[in-house]
Amino acid sequence: MIENSFAITGTFIVYLIGMLAIGYIAYKRTANSADYFLGGRTLGPWPAALSAGASDMSGWLLLGLPGYAYAAGIESLWLAGGLLIGTWLNWLICAKRLRTYSITTDNALTLPEFLARRFDDKSKLIQTISAFFILLFFLFYTSSGLVAGGKLFETVFGLDYTLAVIIGTVCVVSYTLFGGFLAVSWTDLVQGLLMSAALLIVPIAAMSGGVGDLTAALEAKNPELMTLFNDVKGEPLSAIAIISLAAWGLGYFGQPHILARFKATRSNKDIGTARRIAVAWTALSMTGAILVGLVGILFVDNQLGGELADGEKIFMLLVNSIFHPVIAGILLAAILAAIMSTADSQLLVSSSALAEDFYKQVFRPQATTEEIVMVGRVAVIALSIVALVLAMNPDSTVLGLVSYAWAGFGAAFGPALLLSLFWKGMNRNGALAGIVVGALTVVIWKQLSGGLFDMYEIVPGFIFATISIIVISSMTGGASKEVEAQYENYEKNLVEFD
Repeated sequence: MIENSFAITGTFIVYLIGMLAIGYIAYKRTANSADYFLGGRTLGPWPAALSAGASDMSGWLLLGLPGYAYAAGIESLWLAGGLLIGTWLNWLICAKRLRTYSITTDNALTLPEFLARRFDDKSKLIQTISAFFILLFFLFYTSSGLVAGGKLFETVFGLDYTLAVIIGTVCVVSYTLFGGFLAVSWTDLVQGLLMSAALLIVPIAAMSGGVGDLTAALEAKNPELMTLFNDVKGEPLSAIAIISLAAWGLGYFGQPHILARFKATRSNKDIGTARRIAVAWTALSMTGAILVGLVGILFVDNQLGGELADGEKIFMLLVNSIFHPVIAGILLAAILAAIMSTADSQLLVSSSALAEDFYKQVFRPQATTEEIVMVGRVAVIALSIVALVLAMNPDSTVLGLVSYAWAGFGAAFGPALLLSLFWKGMNRNGALAGIVVGALTVVIWKQLSGGLFDMYEIVPGFIFATISIIVISSMTGGASKEVEAQYENYEKNLVEFD
């Protein structure tokens, strides 16, 4: 438990009240399902960029990545570099095209809805199967945020882990439930700025407080901490290990909660500005996260004379040791910000999958937009309860849960989305094959180990899904004339929207 928690508790309460106030304002501006799930497509470049970044990084940025850098040293740059390139490419090649095409396809709100309309899928198989995999992988992703929340409240307030996870869940659900996409995006703007500030302030303060020359000190402790091609034991990193770390960047093309920000941007002209903001924010934040882990190695060695049992708590340890309780409360609130900014987005996308892609398509095609919003809100509660159950294991790691969900989304939807935006000849059968093959490859590969099976499952999943789409589309006659005509119309709109 962190000392002087009274001041920290007060800071947390003020922070939560502020987030709830934003949620209430957004609630007053939410009139229909388009508002609830995409904010009426009104996001400017700053909220679009920081909302995408904050919802992407989650508690992983303040717990998982610093914990990995604490354990592995500079090796963590492979992972961070892959993610930075992935962020840039996703905004560069997907954002404008997806926004334009989702409007062209009769204002498709969700990713499954877009894919179904893109390929004129009358059977509704694309929408229902896509929604199923979104629900499956988001349950693991959301539970990772709840695990992070449990670690935060357990460490700060000395709470039992189970109670800590429940409190964190209530915090997230409370404002997602009412405000919908606008609440999520506006709070993400605030939370993204808080996260990046905290990640830069903490290592700078730690280094000025006695750590000294970071590079020299780490090399003196263990030279392998500062090498890119060896692990901390001095063993050379294998090609499989390097590819697996860098391949995290592939995941961006299939993350529904990030892709939703592209669709919600108010104009194509804003996307270039948003891309620059998003890439700069990601670079600064991940640099700070790695520095937290590296500084933490020396801090634990010098101040505690030992090892930290759970490396994912290094950020919290540094904050408590260096700062006044009031400042510590603000910086620790950044962890809560990171958790909330992602878990809320995940719950919202999952609820939209249930409401728009299951309920409306399968059970109530005539449902009104007000009814869809109500079903979406009920789904937020139901899904959060399931994620809560998954998060109850105190031995779960944030990085482990995120890696599985990230691979699942990246492989299932990344190739399908990219080819749907750039290949006129892709058809419904190819899309279905890519989604199913990508998702199942991740699930199966995860259960195997040794040799090639040690590679991060997103790599084979992405490759096999891409091959499946191309082969099956070609074998089943390619796109119909109607689908080709729609694609040509989209290409025309792409120019006109600029």
